[in-house]
Amino acid sequence: MSIISLKEKYPDLVVLMRKAAVLAGLEILDVYAQSDFGVQIKSDESPLTLADLRADKAIATTLAELVPDIPIVSEETYTEDDRQRDAIFFLVDPLDGTKEFIKKTGEFTVNIALIVQGKA
Repeated sequence: MSIISLKEKYPDLVVLMRKAAVLAGLEILDVYAQSDFGVQIKSDESPLTLADLRADKAIATTLAELVPDIPIVSEETYTEDDRQRDAIFFLVDPLDGTKEFIKKTGEFTVNIALIVQGKA
């Protein structure tokens, strides 16, 4: 699928991606207001919080409902099987800046990119 055919099939794709990001942000802010972030340590020694997981689920659910034929590769659910990718996929970091989130610096973001033939 080319970018032109994507625009034809999903004329509101950016709006849909924004919706997923906003819903993820709401999940993150809900956890941010709590005292316990449910911090775990991933196999790569990086932290994982309840906010990461809830934001990831919000993004995945929203995108899957609205554009089910575009796969999602997420930092939080990545497996070796995700290495072979379709020409078009969403690349997601539901909470970029988890360490800053834990420190409550306010310096974190939700990242959703559409990758088309290797380019964002």
